[in-house]
Amino acid sequence: MTTRKIQFASAFLLLVAAIYSCDSLIPDAPAESDLLDGPTEGLTTSQQSRFLKGDIAFNDEVFTPESGLGPVFVANSCGSCHAGDGKGHPFTTLTRFGQTQPNTAPDLSIGGPQLQNRAIPGFEPESIPSGIPSMDFTPPSVTGLGFLAALTDQQILDNADPNDDDGDGISGVPNYITPPSFFEPKPFHQPVGGQYIGRFGKKASAIDLLQQTVGAYNQDMGVTSTFNPIDPHTGLSTDPEVSDQTVRDVVFYLRTLKAPIQRDQNDPEVIRGKEVFMSISCSSCHVSSFTTPQSDIDALSNKTIFPYTDLLLHDMGPGLDDGATEGSAETSEWRTPPLWGIGLAPESQGGEFFLMHDGRAKSIREAIELHGGEAQQSRDEFVALNDSDKQALIKFLESL
Repeated sequence: MTTRKIQFASAFLLLVAAIYSCDSLIPDAPAESDLLDGPTEGLTTSQQSRFLKGDIAFNDEVFTPESGLGPVFVANSCGSCHAGDGKGHPFTTLTRFGQTQPNTAPDLSIGGPQLQNRAIPGFEPESIPSGIPSMDFTPPSVTGLGFLAALTDQQILDNADPNDDDGDGISGVPNYITPPSFFEPKPFHQPVGGQYIGRFGKKASAIDLLQQTVGAYNQDMGVTSTFNPIDPHTGLSTDPEVSDQTVRDVVFYLRTLKAPIQRDQNDPEVIRGKEVFMSISCSSCHVSSFTTPQSDIDALSNKTIFPYTDLLLHDMGPGLDDGATEGSAETSEWRTPPLWGIGLAPESQGGEFFLMHDGRAKSIREAIELHGGEAQQSRDEFVALNDSDKQALIKFLESL
């Protein structure tokens, strides 16, 4: 071999070695099951494009006073409360007040329904008048919401038992909400006296994702739209600060986010933990699965999902009664939160758990032990479990 060929071969081997060395330094991409964000499978090319537009509006757009923020607000972007589409941190807690009795309108004269605890320069943040009960909400995960939105009202009502006819101590009820003027009922909605079943929010106070999104823009960021042009600070109508198209793109994004994927499903301890979960009747409220009907988005149609919720209100006892409410819910009633994605909550919560409606529980075990009211029996049965069964149950929940 000539000197030139030897030099060329040596250079080639060095290049190959360098490439492989670089590859070894690049970390592996996280597994899809370890991420909450991302589109659901089966979207068309045009739907993927619209998902991306909604993603940018939700996660990248940061409002400033010049683009419509405030003057009083809680956050300046959607993503700041839902990092990675996951649960929020106590720093981004939302506070609702002004309604202390079911089926009454919130008292807007005192600043309700939501506290805007931050303000742009030149303005003062709001405060709650002395003696007024309030509810603190930790922002929820937003993944999988489109599948829950696709369920029919009848599927929700199938699990309702307002009079506890089966005698199991569980009497889930829907929260009937007076719809906003822009509400667009679907064929599967079943109105009762002009009201519709709420399914989103800690008290199930939003009927659909359009209502939820419009409310977040207005009450969380002080951003008006044609859907809700009322400035929460002045109470006066203003020009829209976010376009209808952007609002609808965000709604589409929320509808088409993937459902959380369970991890370690074949782990024997996870399997045993699920059996324990079922045996102490946690599934009476945290209903494991639904199958979606045909949807206007094919990717959401006829899919079996595992959200572990019934989307109904349950009386959780005096320990979780904050004295304030929304819609037809009693002050001690809360919507069963979906459990899918709970094991990934610390990823968006600074490395630790902040669970229950206001983040008061710092672990899954603590969250279970805070259950009362209709969940008291299951809570007591959990406390009575041996350590091995408790650990298996917690491992199952961490896998969701």
